[in-house]
Amino acid sequence: MALRLGDEAPNFEADTTEGHISFHDWLGDSWGVLFSHPKAFTPVCTTELGYMASIEPEFAKRGTKIIGLSVDPLESNEGWAKDIEETQGTAPNYPLISDADFAISKAYGMLPADASGDASERTAADNQTVRNVFVVGPDKKVKLILVYPMSTGRNFDEVLRVIDSLQLTANNKVSTPAQWNSGDDVIISGSVKEDEAKELFGDWKEPKPYIRIVPDPSKV
Repeated sequence: MALRLGDEAPNFEADTTEGHISFHDWLGDSWGVLFSHPKAFTPVCTTELGYMASIEPEFAKRGTKIIGLSVDPLESNEGWAKDIEETQGTAPNYPLISDADFAISKAYGMLPADASGDASERTAADNQTVRNVFVVGPDKKVKLILVYPMSTGRNFDEVLRVIDSLQLTANNKVSTPAQWNSGDDVIISGSVKEDEAKELFGDWKEPKPYIRIVPDPSKV
């Protein structure tokens, strides 16, 4: 079954380039980003892993851990890290999971339950559906799922933007509009009644009764 928003992120144990982990224990009280790759030594994924390494401090500022996954033996991922550093200028500074038995890809709905065989003999095309980004909250619930084709590199600045929104809206009774970035105006959640809204926000702009606009409460 495919994961849905609000589902608990499946826990797992796995070997990574930074040692053996249990996912939920590794995540602890942090937010997390799990992003997956169909195979090591693939060109688009090489650029993605390098870029994620270069912006890892931005995730750290947001209390968010990064972890990658590739459907390959551990030694392939370790060798790939050297290529990433050479070509992208930054080596992965986060764990890269070896999912050579496909268990995690299956648990997260990225490969069918009947996927089998030797991971090293599978091509990237065989695993082309392993191109997801999952954002997981401290409660271990899935907050965001993005799925990309193999030919399109992922926009991880967008993932940062969404985490900003998720963290803001988790702690305040607001939603974020289209094209929102941290510091922009926000919308009072529709579930907030008028009296509560006045107590929380005071005045607001109201182009329509169901659109109540206030400043970003984290910046006030």
